[in-house]
Amino acid sequence: MIQRFLRNYLLRHQNRSNQILHLIGVPLALGGFIGFGMAGEWLIAGIALISGYALQIWGHFIEQNDAGELILIKKMLGKPYTEFGPGTQKSSNFD
Repeated sequence: MIQRFLRNYLLRHQNRSNQILHLIGVPLALGGFIGFGMAGEWLIAGIALISGYALQIWGHFIEQNDAGELILIKKMLGKPYTEFGPGTQKSSNFD
C-alpha cells in the first residue's frame, strides 16, 4: 500500500516546480492549520490552509494534471480527470 502510494505520488509530481510548491504548500496547509488552530488563531489557520492548498493546486496546474482531491471528486461525479501530466515518465524504482 505504501509502495503504491509512493509510486503514484512520484509519477504525479515529476516537475521540479511542482515538487517545490508541494514542499512549501503541504507543511503550510497541514502544520499551519493545526499549529495556529491549536493556538486559537483561527483566521491565520484558515489562511495557512488555503494558501498551502493554493500552492499545491498551482503545482498541479504547472504539471498539467489534477490534484488528488479533485480526482476523487471527479471520479465520484463520473467526470473525466487527468491523473498524469503529458510529460510523465511512467516508471519508478518501486516496481
